[in-house]
Amino acid sequence: MRILIVEDSPPTRDLLKRALEDSGHRVSLADRVAAAHRMTEANDFELAIVDVMLPDGSGIDLCRDLRARGFRAPILFLTARGELEDRIAGLDAGGDDYLGKPFAMAELRARVRALGRRRDATPPTRIQHGGTVVDFASRRLSRAGEDVTITAREWAVLDALAAHVGHVVSRGDVLAAAWPRPGPGASGSLDVIVSRLRQKLGDGPRIRTVRGQGYVLEVPA
Repeated sequence: MRILIVEDSPPTRDLLKRALEDSGHRVSLADRVAAAHRMTEANDFELAIVDVMLPDGSGIDLCRDLRARGFRAPILFLTARGELEDRIAGLDAGGDDYLGKPFAMAELRARVRALGRRRDATPPTRIQHGGTVVDFASRRLSRAGEDVTITAREWAVLDALAAHVGHVVSRGDVLAAAWPRPGPGASGSLDVIVSRLRQKLGDGPRIRTVRGQGYVLEVPA
């Protein structure tokens, strides 16, 4: 994959670069938020690894800005701050995974492989039915011309289902896509999110439960 690393510590940055290039990836480096913005405007990256604490801003704010500009590649956060609130903030900003420092390089490589598999299953850029429009590129859901608020976790569930429109996606695969490290309450939370999405989608694409298997996102003809 073509990977962007946004990290201000030279030793960490160089270590990541060597490890990922040894795994066959092409790596570009940025040490500031401003540099990351310039590089993502000029290049198509397939994964970004972003440090949360950067000299000229927050990696979480960078992630939020990139998503608003249509950056679709998975984003993996690196941070020495492992509090639950920080992890939630990063995921709600559009991040896909979180890895606390210090970390084992083998775990980093495994996370990169998992995010690469998730990237290979990409949803369509836009689904429309009735008065509902789901625009995956701009992260926007609208009904009858009015915007409907969708959380980052709800987008992750929609992404997982829309990548296989018309086909069953197992609960396990949806959980893996939306909860990088699912806890004991993740399965129940998925049920709540699916129920909320059904309400928000209205007369648009519908999420059908296939008992004992998973879910299907269907777009009526």
